[in-house]
Amino acid sequence: MRGGNGSDMSSRTVLAVLTGTLLCSLTATPASAGDEGTGTTVGGELLATEGLVLDAPGAAPLPRTGAASWVLADLETGEVLAASNPHGRVRPASTLKILTALALLPRLEPGAAYTAQWEDANAVGSRVGLVPDATYTAHNLFEALFLVSGNDAASALANAAGGHAPTVELMNTTARDLGALGTTAVNPSGLDAPGQYTSAYDLSLLTRAAMAREDFRSYASTVKSAFPGKMPRVGRNRKSFEIYTQDRLLLNYRGAIGVKTGWTTKARGTFVGAATRNGRTLVATVMHTDFDAWREAAALLTWGFRNAGTARPVGTLDPTPVTAAGLPVAEGPQPAARDGAGTPADDGRGLPWFLQVPVVLLGVLVALRARVLLRRRLQRSRRPRGPSTPAQLRDLRRLTAVAAAAPTPAPSNAPRQRPLRGPDEPASSPSTSSTSTGTAW
Repeated sequence: MRGGNGSDMSSRTVLAVLTGTLLCSLTATPASAGDEGTGTTVGGELLATEGLVLDAPGAAPLPRTGAASWVLADLETGEVLAASNPHGRVRPASTLKILTALALLPRLEPGAAYTAQWEDANAVGSRVGLVPDATYTAHNLFEALFLVSGNDAASALANAAGGHAPTVELMNTTARDLGALGTTAVNPSGLDAPGQYTSAYDLSLLTRAAMAREDFRSYASTVKSAFPGKMPRVGRNRKSFEIYTQDRLLLNYRGAIGVKTGWTTKARGTFVGAATRNGRTLVATVMHTDFDAWREAAALLTWGFRNAGTARPVGTLDPTPVTAAGLPVAEGPQPAARDGAGTPADDGRGLPWFLQVPVVLLGVLVALRARVLLRRRLQRSRRPRGPSTPAQLRDLRRLTAVAAAAPTPAPSNAPRQRPLRGPDEPASSPSTSSTSTGTAW
């Protein structure tokens, strides 16, 4: 296409293509959990999807859910009955406290005393109300962690175990050892933080390991407890106050046994719920959904109890990657992090900034150079062109010769005559001037 519009369109097209290619090269991450070369994934090949995976011929339709990722599994056998985007990495919110408790329960005696610090009491978000310099037992702190999802209790437990950094390292080690390969912890509370992600599959896997512990199961199913208040004056008894669970599934669903709620502005509603009915224990994990995430988990659990006999397993919470033949395979790359409903998020594994800056500058220079070249090409295309064929050259020579041979009229001193006025032309007034002679009429 020639002309100004065509050139501008070409320039914009080149800039758009170059910019898109540059951004894709900087942000591309693997999209599935597993080894792309062998087509394997943690928990089974069918779980390597961002969509729904279900094998239940004749079963009732699944309930509607707005979750970006969810898993429904048998907590005892580990069979995954249904899932949607199971390995999609999303923000965990307070469901990460499942991993916090799983990592710290073996290392803290229930009766061990801890004196709260200002760092603990000033934790952001939900708090049980720790008082600086007041003493609490690990048992008190674990109850606050589960019942009211206290971020101050999470901070205190981490400090009681040696500090936040060692606790986070221990949490990540625990996740890797159990096979939760898509989980990365940055803090013990689950508050939104760069690089902190998990998946519905990983949380289901961690919950299965955690619920195998009697102490974890006891905390997860506790409805209310008395929590110590501030330190009393000398000679007086220390008062306490009641704390109640935030787990509405535990309060409203028959057979519910826990386990953890979660909510932040970026993670939105996250929830892990488990229940036992007729000798079967199921767990439903929903991520990035509405505030009442427990309702979606309850609907999935109900579907699972009613259709468990029909639904065929589509995967397993066994963390060992398996092929279709059931043979174990080597660990593969992790899935891309998702921030929200399927939107890729930065997980900190891209190019470092000192490499991104020169790459971006190079892309801009290439785009500008392409624009300059396109403008020059447009200017050349607009220049008048001379005769190029032999016939055109002959015609040009003939016309030039005729013009040169034509006689030149001799100069004349005769005054110019006023042109005749047409029949429709109005007569000129005496004040009208002639621009051809410069003489007034």
